Amino acid sequence: MTVATSSFVYDSSEPVRAPIMVVGDTPAARQRARHTSDLSGLRTLSELSPAEAIEALEERATLSALWIELDEEPTLPVRRLLERAGREAARKQFGVVVAARMEQLDAVLADLADADVELLVNADEMERLAGLSLAIQPQHVGGARDVASDASAARLRQLSEEVSRIASTLARLSTASAGPPLSPATMAPPREDVPNVSAEALRAMIRARRLRSTYLPADLFADPAWDMLLDLLQAEIVQHRVPVSSLCIAAAVPATTALRWIKSMTERGLLVRRDDPHDGRRVFIEMAPTTSAGLRRYFQEVGMAAV
Repeated sequence: MTVATSSFVYDSSEPVRAPIMVVGDTPAARQRARHTSDLSGLRTLSELSPAEAIEALEERATLSALWIELDEEPTLPVRRLLERAGREAARKQFGVVVAARMEQLDAVLADLADADVELLVNADEMERLAGLSLAIQPQHVGGARDVASDASAARLRQLSEEVSRIASTLARLSTASAGPPLSPATMAPPREDVPNVSAEALRAMIRARRLRSTYLPADLFADPAWDMLLDLLQAEIVQHRVPVSSLCIAAAVPATTALRWIKSMTERGLLVRRDDPHDGRRVFIEMAPTTSAGLRRYFQEVGMAAV
């Protein structure tokens, strides 16, 4: 016999699966997380506060996933839980999902560092279910066939292929190595032979792209990688730093989608993460030198280089 819940289908003849530990920093957050857990068809172990969850993780490690739902700015118990969740994600004992609001994003990322978790921002129900399914996939939850994750996995494969294509194109345009960039304290400036780009022309291009959604459906022109690269190049020209949350907004796609693009582009060496040396609660994103050089040469080819 099979049991269908939302987009998940389970074979009831399979062994009982490990539950999900649901954690929220407010009662409303715990209720939302429990709702997603119930829709998934997996058992919910408990609904805990962050402080309770830290203690519970010391006593129990057999989980399908840890779901952390946040409504407020991270408190000390939440920060400790996020740091612990990052360590657990690295051990791959169970999947980790963190659902937060856009205004919490930079602080949450600072605590998670580079942890391999499913981070959801202002996510709808389908994004939440897909995030949970992606989190539990590495754990090989027995017998579960996740219908929602089929589409999610296809989107992630497409994203990876697109990022690889962009990286290859920029590497060909640049004279620098196409390998992953080094990580000096500050990003190296473009070499002297790399052309400058007209800041005015770049601002006009960004404005023109954003105006399209005023007259035509925005999803017709979704191109988050290009929008983020334009935003980062403009920031580089005027010597501004770009927090992750701001870059997500510039991508003009749902924040969860933008985060996956940022993660993939960082892993491929197109972008570089920088912790704010003056504020440990914020993370900046910059273009790698190779990316900057390639982008500037592209604009030189299309006649936008500064004269």
